Amino acid sequence: MTDGKSELRARAVGINHVALEVGNIDEALEFYGRFLDFEIASKSKTIAFIYFGDQFINFSLGRNQGPDEGRHFGIAVDDKDLARQTLQDMGITFVDSRFLDFLDPWGNRVEITTYTKIQFSKADHVLKGMGLSHLTKTEDAVAELRKKNMAP
Repeated sequence: MTDGKSELRARAVGINHVALEVGNIDEALEFYGRFLDFEIASKSKTIAFIYFGDQFINFSLGRNQGPDEGRHFGIAVDDKDLARQTLQDMGITFVDSRFLDFLDPWGNRVEITTYTKIQFSKADHVLKGMGLSHLTKTEDAVAELRKKNMAP
């Protein structure tokens, strides 16, 4: 938090991963694998790690709370329309909001967003390694970054 005080603090650089509690690891991998392309880095009966380039989701066995309402996490994709269509074909009911939100089978709220339209940016070498070097930010996204001195 920038509040003008002179105390030293670590600077947040980004989100490395999100941990989601699910009822079944294999079912979570199958569910998310129906609409997302990812690499399974490791898997056991109680935990799995799926990677999107340099970030990951950690599925952990043991969700027992009710469905999320406002709490959610966002996944940036290269083709939001394809994700929407695939989710519709899967019979997913979207949460009533202005975003593409839905609840996974365990009640985790997920928001799908378009990578090119948001500020979040992957390094060029990471995009290249993911086979996504063709993605370019929209002028609105670049303008938002420019306001923060994060784009030329």
